[in-house]
Amino acid sequence: MKRERVAIIGSGPAGLTAALYTARAQLSTVVFVGRLLGGQISTTHEVENFPGFPNGTTGPELVENMKLQAEKFGAKLVFESVTEVDLTKGSPFRLKTDNDDEYLADTVIVTIGANPRELQIPGEKQYVGRGVSYCATCDGFFFRGKDITVVGGGDSALQEALFLTKFGKSVNIIHRRDDLRASIALQTRAKAHPKISFTYSTIVEEVKGEGSEGAPAVVKSIILRDLKTGNVYEKPTDGVFIFVGYDPNSWLFKGQLDLSVDEYMKIDSNMQTSIDGVFAAGEIHDSVFRQAITAAGDGCKAALSAIKWLGEREDTLQPLDAVPVAAAGD
Repeated sequence: MKRERVAIIGSGPAGLTAALYTARAQLSTVVFVGRLLGGQISTTHEVENFPGFPNGTTGPELVENMKLQAEKFGAKLVFESVTEVDLTKGSPFRLKTDNDDEYLADTVIVTIGANPRELQIPGEKQYVGRGVSYCATCDGFFFRGKDITVVGGGDSALQEALFLTKFGKSVNIIHRRDDLRASIALQTRAKAHPKISFTYSTIVEEVKGEGSEGAPAVVKSIILRDLKTGNVYEKPTDGVFIFVGYDPNSWLFKGQLDLSVDEYMKIDSNMQTSIDGVFAAGEIHDSVFRQAITAAGDGCKAALSAIKWLGEREDTLQPLDAVPVAAAGD
């Protein structure tokens, strides 16, 4: 069984920023990378709104730089997923990975984020970053003067559609029902906007694209089905923004940490969860902003809180090479 002062579950901007701070504070830090180093930002081809990059960067480049900076100060990255946790007995906390490795950590920072719900249709994953997006703030700028499709009918879909009118030539909102689920105020604004149109009782069945010689394929059209008539037809579009909800990756902590009704992690002003010594940062608790920079800021705050928490208990912490009595017979 391995022991660390700090265990960070997740390797997106929140997790890597937290690792930078705790490792730089000379605290033994392990980052459990999970299935994808960097999380969602690593799949973004162009990043123009992260401070410090006036010419922009790419998601993979940003993640690699954050990783190198954390490793520079001694953070250890483990390319495994945490599959079991026991937080109920207090610090040190127990974690188990999909490789059956077991860890003890004096403090834990949870940064495993939330995933946008997918339509699960042909072409969707293929064209992510090449016309398919789940973030208008991240990618809207790349669709200046283009025809944009927004899928969804809730508050997020209409808010993002209104934002996209700043860039797109047109924005068509496709919703599977006859009426929208968004607030009346948002519906009024969207319906009054000259760039926004609506297609009701319709679903997207496929995303299609094409590329010129020597260039990668990008989105060119979508296949739609009218749910009332059954009619299937193709509609040209330059971009498909999907807003049908998010699912926080909180399943691992159910029954141990307090969650909101929609299963986001509850935290206090110091980023601490309902268990003393366990902190959370990024989209695992943030259902509003969902930006790399806000996640990084969260990671900084969670790390500083963890550093302070450990500092207040420095005299009682066991050496890293010591096995707690409770674990000796395991």
